[in-house]
Amino acid sequence: MAHPDLLLSASALQDHEKQYVGFATLPNQVHRKSVKKGFDFTLMVAGESGLGKSTLVNSLFLTDLYKDRKLLNAEGKLGTKGGGGSHHYCRALTHMLLFKERINQTVEIVKHTVDIEEKGVKLKLTIVDTPGFGDAVNNTECWKPITDYIDQQFEQYFRDESGLNRKNIQDNRVHCCLYFISPFGHGLRPVDVEFMKALHEKVNIVPLIAKADCLIPSEIRKLKERIREEIDKFGIKVYQFPECDSDEDEEFKQQDRELKESAPFAVIGSNTVVEAKGQRVRGRLYPWGIVEVENQAHCDFVKLRNMLIRTHMHDLKDVTCDVHYENYRAQCIQQMTSKLTQDNRIESPIPILPLPTPDTETEKLIKMKDEELRRMQEMLQKMQQQMQDQ
Repeated sequence: MAHPDLLLSASALQDHEKQYVGFATLPNQVHRKSVKKGFDFTLMVAGESGLGKSTLVNSLFLTDLYKDRKLLNAEGKLGTKGGGGSHHYCRALTHMLLFKERINQTVEIVKHTVDIEEKGVKLKLTIVDTPGFGDAVNNTECWKPITDYIDQQFEQYFRDESGLNRKNIQDNRVHCCLYFISPFGHGLRPVDVEFMKALHEKVNIVPLIAKADCLIPSEIRKLKERIREEIDKFGIKVYQFPECDSDEDEEFKQQDRELKESAPFAVIGSNTVVEAKGQRVRGRLYPWGIVEVENQAHCDFVKLRNMLIRTHMHDLKDVTCDVHYENYRAQCIQQMTSKLTQDNRIESPIPILPLPTPDTETEKLIKMKDEELRRMQEMLQKMQQQMQDQ
């Protein structure tokens, strides 16, 4: 015979099951469906050559997206990247030897796509590189190919969204643009300002101070303050971190405050593993010591990675979809509507009818009304005159 307590607990469980509808499992259903479908993210990197863009991207995602990239050697011939440290020297020589070609340097758009899987979660990562940006002697409107590319992805998504097959739409819209700022200046250069102003209505811009190991901590703080002031001065709209909800835990709120205070992030990239204090870490070895990429006392690499991948990747996609793409879509619909209205006017113009001429009876009626109004005005004037006399 069953114990009375067991019977009571079974009865309570049955009562609970009757009151339980089941929609509390919806997040689990969404989670399973999302994990099965996988995720996609498109990241653009922009900035002049030599600021460590490819190294930082490889460091962020622990992959080598640029292993097949070709670089010019000192003679101007193509060589494969990865053949030794001499390539950095050759690239520096190439910039000096090919100065004439740099006058007409054009900006290219190069896409690298890689599928990454971590703990059963699949991510299709697309990196959009912009070699040639800022490298020419004349950089007038060098950002035009980049803005055109972003608009092309919006246009393609708009066409797919408006088509018949909407199930398998491929999202190639740029969700974030990491813009690398040179650490050797005293703030933003004119090309930096113009680039960000040309793109800030189209994409989420995250400014970075490249090669932060070139500066001491006090210099980094001053440069960050200067860049923040200039961003406000020129009205540049960089990506704004969303406000924390009141029900978030204190650890997340503290992390969010640190992210906001650290922008623009001062970053260092390295794909080399070195030994420091008996531990193997990713970093850069100098005669005076080791710079650790993942040491928050040395740079903001970890904060950038947390923001970009662990905490704000979905928000970057939401802002792209709900703000930047919606602005483009509204503009397209407005242009299509105005063009359609204009075409209809040309094809079927509205006839302008002549105003009807009044007939004789109408003219007589108007004259009678005018005469009546004139008499009433005369009577009012007489009455006013009599009141004044009294």
